[in-house]
Amino acid sequence: MKRGLKNRHLQLISLGGVIGSGYFLGTGYILEKAGPAAIVSYLLGGAIVLCVMLCLAELAVAEPIAGSFVTYARKYINPTWACGVGWTYWVTWVSYVPSEMIAAGIIMNNFVPAVSQLWWAVLFCLLVTLVNLFQVDKFGESEFWLAIIKIVALMAFVVVGVLIILGLIGDQGYLGTTLLLGSGGFTPNGYWAIIVTMTIILVNFQGTEIIGLAAGECEKPEESIPLAVRNVTWRIIALYIIPISVLISILPWDKASLEESVFAVALSEYGLDKFAAFFSFVVLTAALSCTNSGLYGTSRALYSLSKIGMAPKKLSTLNRNGMPQNSVVVTIATCWLIILLCSFDTSDMAYTYLLSLSGFTGAIAWISICWSQYNFRKHCEARNSVERLRYKTPFFPFVTHFGIWAQVISIIIVASEPELRETIYLGAICLIIPMVIYKIEHGRWKRKKKKRIEQMKNN
Repeated sequence: MKRGLKNRHLQLISLGGVIGSGYFLGTGYILEKAGPAAIVSYLLGGAIVLCVMLCLAELAVAEPIAGSFVTYARKYINPTWACGVGWTYWVTWVSYVPSEMIAAGIIMNNFVPAVSQLWWAVLFCLLVTLVNLFQVDKFGESEFWLAIIKIVALMAFVVVGVLIILGLIGDQGYLGTTLLLGSGGFTPNGYWAIIVTMTIILVNFQGTEIIGLAAGECEKPEESIPLAVRNVTWRIIALYIIPISVLISILPWDKASLEESVFAVALSEYGLDKFAAFFSFVVLTAALSCTNSGLYGTSRALYSLSKIGMAPKKLSTLNRNGMPQNSVVVTIATCWLIILLCSFDTSDMAYTYLLSLSGFTGAIAWISICWSQYNFRKHCEARNSVERLRYKTPFFPFVTHFGIWAQVISIIIVASEPELRETIYLGAICLIIPMVIYKIEHGRWKRKKKKRIEQMKNN
């Protein structure tokens, strides 16, 4: 595969996967559950992201290959586990990408009611398909500018929000911490709400691992990847913590909901209706950007599965631009199918199930990254080659253990919550079925190989 991604592309690709429409539309649920303490939830989630990314950086610099963490899991954990993780990751994104397309379709349907949201979703699906089939640098460039729009919008919101807090916008006067600590204080729903919402927030942070999937296509990975990991991690924390802190300071947490973007609601509260309308456009670009990044990441995971014999060989075929064309086409075709199925369901159940798949399966991918790095480092220590590593995860093994066990605890917490438990059931099925199929097929292949060897000996 061609190395056409520049450093600036790499740094913003993972942001595209993280700051999707779920951030702008779904933050209301987090605030509704945890209140102002959602800030702490985001900080805890950010700490886990940092640990995972530091582990991924060591692996990706040492072995910069496309579809990286699937290959790492196969090499440093177990081939059967790698198969389950790879296909689970693919299912995660082919489930999540349609939800982003549907969100984009809903937004455009509000602007142009004559065209149904389904047709808008199909149009956007076609658009990101074309982008992902072009040269990888074209994908990187499109994702760079889509991510810039989201970042600029969030920065503008912070500036306007601070002016509102200081009483320079609106007639409410100086707010300070009046709304932040009002309506029940900082933890109105208790400390347990912080832990529960933190596990949900990890779903929002999923997409940062795309840096590793892009490792095989970036220029100078030994320089780009560590820089991208450091910058992207801190930017994610800043782009979540600071805007949400400002948001809670200008909007009472008990007015937050899933019905519409809390950012738009907060701005409308102070008569900034045009700026609120602008955020509808931002949600649209966020959905397209997340779809773009997600399709890129999941097609590379499928390509990697094909390269290591865990998916049909034709999926590893590259087009003349060095892109895994068949993997992209199969992935996007599955997304189209899911969008079509969702069109027959007028309730919110299908949409909810699509999102519920992301939590458990994403956590499994992140645990695999940390687990692979732990085994990789132990392998290097056994060979006395640690000093030759161009990038080393700091504070090993504490960072690695925290990354693993914090997510294991998160899965246990999710399982203890009745309304979130379906995530575990659906995710476990997606993990186990590919592992069972691989185990059966691999056993069959080994028996055939053994039989051929015996025949050769007899001859």
